[in-house]
Amino acid sequence: MSGFLEHGRTASGSPMASRGRGRKQAKKGVQLTLMVVGASGTGRTTFVNTLCESEVLPHTIDQTPEEAHIETGIQIKPIQVELEEDGVRIAMTLIDTKGFGDNIDNEYCFQEILSYLELQYDHILAEESRIRRNPRFKDQRVHALLYFIPPTGHALREMDIELMKRLAPRVNVIPVIGKSDTLTPKELREFKKRIMEDIEYYSIPVYNFPYDVEEDDEDTILDNSELRALLPFAIVGSEEKFMINGENVRGRRYPWGIVEVENPDHSDFARLRQALLMTHLTDLKEITHDFLYENYRTEKLSRAVGSEPSSSVAPADMAQQSALLKEDQLRREEEKLKEIELRVQREILQRKQELMAKEDSLKALEARLAAQHTGGTYDQ
Repeated sequence: MSGFLEHGRTASGSPMASRGRGRKQAKKGVQLTLMVVGASGTGRTTFVNTLCESEVLPHTIDQTPEEAHIETGIQIKPIQVELEEDGVRIAMTLIDTKGFGDNIDNEYCFQEILSYLELQYDHILAEESRIRRNPRFKDQRVHALLYFIPPTGHALREMDIELMKRLAPRVNVIPVIGKSDTLTPKELREFKKRIMEDIEYYSIPVYNFPYDVEEDDEDTILDNSELRALLPFAIVGSEEKFMINGENVRGRRYPWGIVEVENPDHSDFARLRQALLMTHLTDLKEITHDFLYENYRTEKLSRAVGSEPSSSVAPADMAQQSALLKEDQLRREEEKLKEIELRVQREILQRKQELMAKEDSLKALEARLAAQHTGGTYDQ
C-alpha cells in the first residue's frame, strides 16, 4: 500500500502540507465535534457510551415488532458532552446518525449526512463574509467521522465504499470495525488487510495519520506510523466493569474469559481515544479548516462567480445564501416529518382494519362455540 507511506490524506497521494503533526495538544479547554456513522448492531452506541464513560446514547428500540418494516429514515442529532483528558477540558459535540443503513434504499441517508456537513461550512462562509462578526457564533464543523464497518470478515460492502468516497472530501473519515471481538485474531488481521486494500483500490481519501519524513520529528513519524498500521481500528466497547487484578476494568465477559476494552492486545480503543482526544485533536481541526473547508469554500465561490461572471459575491449575498440554505434545510426536515407522519397514519389505519377483521373473526368463532355448547347447529 505504497499510497499510504507519504504525506497526504488519500490512498492515491493527494497533497497535504505537514504541520508538525502528531503530538500537538491544547493546554486549555478545547472544542471537538465528532460524528459517528454506522448501521444498527455495529456497536456505535456502545462505543460512544464507552468513550464518554456514561450513557450518552440510550439503548432503546423505538419501534415495536409490528412496526419493524417501517422505514423511519435517518435522524442526525448533536449531543453536548464535557470530557477531561489528562487535565485538558474537552467540550465535545457528538453527532449521532440513528437510522443509517437500516433502510432498503440508503441514498437519502447519504444525502442527509453530506448536506449536514456542508451546511456547517456554509455557516462559516457566511460568518466570514459579514462586516461585523457575531461574537457568539459557534463553529459546528465536524472534525472527524468514525465510520463503523460491520465485522463480516469479508471485505467492504458497496454501501461502505460509496459512503466513505462521498463524505471523505468533506470530513476526516476514520474507518473502524465495531464489535471486533466477534472475529478471531487471524480473521481480524485478514479483514483489516482486505479493507485497506479496498480503500487504496477505490482511492478513498480516509484520514491516514499523515506525516512528512522531512519535516516531522522521529516521535511523530513513529506514532503516526503505528496508528496508520492499526487502520481500520478494531473496536470493542462495553459499559460493564469487572475487577481484574484489583482494578475496575471495562470489558465484555465470555465463557472463556474477559475482553478488556483498553487492553491493546484485545482492542484498539485506547489508541483511538488518545488520538481523538489528545495527540491528533489539533491536527484533525487544522485539516478540517485549512484543507477540507478551504476546498469547499473555493468550490462554492467558484460556482457562485461562474454563474454571474460580471459580478462578485458580496458579504450580504453570502449571508443571504446562508439564510436560504437554512430555510431549505428546515423545509426538507418539515417535508420529511410530514412524510413520516403520513406513513404512520397509513400504518395505524391498516392496523385498525386488521384489528377489526380479527374482531369479526373472533365474534364468529364465539358464536360457533356458543352454538355447539347449547347443542344447536351452526351453519358455516
